[in-house]
Amino acid sequence: MAALPDPLPIATRGPLAARVRVPGSKSITNRALLVAALARGTSRLSGALESDDTRVMRVALSALGCEVEADGDALRVHGRDGHFSAPAAALDVANSGTTARFLTAAAALADGPVVIDGSPRMRERPIADLVAALVALGARCEILGQGDCPPVRVAGGGLAGGVARIDARRSSQYVSAVLLAAPYARADVTLVAEAGRVVSRPYVDLTLAVMRDFGADAGWSAPDSLRVAAGRGYRARDFAIEPDASAAAYPFCAAAIAGGRVRVDGVAKGSLQSDFRLLEVLARMGCRVRRGDDFAEVEGPGGALRAVDVDLNDLPDAALALAVVALFADGTTHIRNVANLRIKESDRLAALEAELRRLGADARADADSLAITPRRLRGAEIHTYDDHRMAMAFALAGLRIPGVAIRDPGCVSKTWPGYFSMLDALRAA
Repeated sequence: MAALPDPLPIATRGPLAARVRVPGSKSITNRALLVAALARGTSRLSGALESDDTRVMRVALSALGCEVEADGDALRVHGRDGHFSAPAAALDVANSGTTARFLTAAAALADGPVVIDGSPRMRERPIADLVAALVALGARCEILGQGDCPPVRVAGGGLAGGVARIDARRSSQYVSAVLLAAPYARADVTLVAEAGRVVSRPYVDLTLAVMRDFGADAGWSAPDSLRVAAGRGYRARDFAIEPDASAAAYPFCAAAIAGGRVRVDGVAKGSLQSDFRLLEVLARMGCRVRRGDDFAEVEGPGGALRAVDVDLNDLPDAALALAVVALFADGTTHIRNVANLRIKESDRLAALEAELRRLGADARADADSLAITPRRLRGAEIHTYDDHRMAMAFALAGLRIPGVAIRDPGCVSKTWPGYFSMLDALRAA
């Protein structure tokens, strides 16, 4: 793919008439890659996402002794039956949160020490809550970085199991990480959530679904606790990865902003991906939403959107696209209960506040929420903070606001390398 200009200007257009298919789910791809790597036998993953985050996971698994090879448009993963080899060098997870957290837990199953490291931003993303839970389950882990952040050294040698409390109020990935490794503990694993709270809880349900699909015995044993049976490791299988709900948010929101209709194919009605609940929010704002067995379609309201007051704790990635939609709504939109946006690829609450103001809106962030009131909007060059979702979300503003340009547009390769090609294909009716 040719390099994108920096900054990348966005052409206004609308109303839209488009039909698109988004790439495979990053969340499911990285879960399935790790589960297949731990499984007995060889798995075939169809529909897997090809992006920076999933490449980082594949490279790391290869360093741990797992062979992952392309098989047409799928991936063939030769499982290690619950055992990894200690790598010769530190695993570089770049800025992939799923890779960093999941491999920190899985490294306990290696036959020697594993160091997990990453980008400068990854060295600012806390991991102590995960490490504390792993230590309680018998892993030997040491945080080498500052401020309870990576790099982390895991000694390997296995996971004893037992009962551990875990603070999951900042990231559900801590819970998912322990769960994914837990079938290979020597005893059953019980995880109890501190204060009974797990942020972005649907992502834990997604983890459990992937684990069970590969043969694990895992689930909620009470509203605040989970149990994974030992001795029920993963079995290889053919596994289809569904389209990414977080990616689908952008074409859905494009229809809300520019008007017209955008249909996303391949979207199953029964998906566990919580970001598809954004469709309910867009309907509250005045959009018309249609769901079929294998598609979802959003049609803009034809007039002004309505502001909403919404709790997005279960779908925090969708908050960025929704914040941009709020620029075109009547009234003040409140996005609440999203404190974990501050420890993502950027401090997303601070970044949203700054860039929404750059476009002329009145935006105010506090510890866990954001309020957006439209004012006279203007074009601007948008700073993306090396954050793919900032680039994708604010590009949507350019569909309506002349003069919007995106700095460092290539950062979208983290999860959707072809994003701007998709955006170009959203043509006016």
